[in-house]
Amino acid sequence: MASAVLKPPAVAPGARIAVVAPASSANPQRIARGIEALRALGYDAVAAEHLYGRHPPFFSGAVEDRLADLHRAFADPEVAAIVCARGGYGSNYLLAGLDLDLIRAHPKPFFAYSDMTVVQTWLLDRTGLVAFHGPMAAADFCVGSGVHLPSFQAALSGGLVQAGAGQGIRTLRPGRARGRLCGGCLSLLASALGTPYAPQLEGKLLFLEDQGEKPYRIDRLLRQMILAGKFEGVRGFVFGEMPGCESNGVSPVLLDRVILDVLRDFDVPVAIGLRSGHVSAGNVTLPLGIEAELILDNDEPLLRYLEPAVFGPSHAG
Repeated sequence: MASAVLKPPAVAPGARIAVVAPASSANPQRIARGIEALRALGYDAVAAEHLYGRHPPFFSGAVEDRLADLHRAFADPEVAAIVCARGGYGSNYLLAGLDLDLIRAHPKPFFAYSDMTVVQTWLLDRTGLVAFHGPMAAADFCVGSGVHLPSFQAALSGGLVQAGAGQGIRTLRPGRARGRLCGGCLSLLASALGTPYAPQLEGKLLFLEDQGEKPYRIDRLLRQMILAGKFEGVRGFVFGEMPGCESNGVSPVLLDRVILDVLRDFDVPVAIGLRSGHVSAGNVTLPLGIEAELILDNDEPLLRYLEPAVFGPSHAG
């Protein structure tokens, strides 16, 4: 059963941000550049104990160490927000050990995407904690054009995030819809089906993104979600930039056609191209779990939030 929305406190400039690696290990140079970029923005970015760790076969640490780093970051009163280093693989090992009571008692913005989708949706569904689908240290902050700063800073400070054509959105099927925006990486959402950690997406406004999945595999993933009943009552769909989700030698509009075909029984607006998660540049922060509106009935497609992702005055942590 879904929990009531749990918003973390707003985060002030200069606040402490913990950088954690709950899944795969990351390139040390990319981690270091990401931390320096956060510090250049004025935040006190600090490394979790196992951030630079390597544990066979491809994790940043043993399960208990990765859990300890994440729990410590949530519990630490000096830490105002948490940013993952990268996704990769391995966050599914953490699900059974997550201390939901601890996290519920210490809500904080938790930035991640990709493999971390299953953790974010589980926390949203079980604690109500708003998920911050946005830039990670060794994936986005480490490159000069990797982060869409207006949405990142608005999400942290209590501003209303919005994204339009300038952030890649284009209309596939016109219309308007509003509802709680939820979702994440499509292949990870599908991987949780049939488990206790399956996401609660029914009746929501959905954001779905991925990379490197050919059009027929996107069709299969969407069809799997439909057959599992996860799209029942969905208000509208916003797809990501979907890099690498095209077939060699085939028109790039094939993906558009596949999406519209597999969703043909859903009489709701559909957009694609929003640069959040796996993107070429300018990773947009999308708070998941709060009310938003999708407007696709004019020449300026727009996704806008109707409420802030955090509460209260900014604080220094």
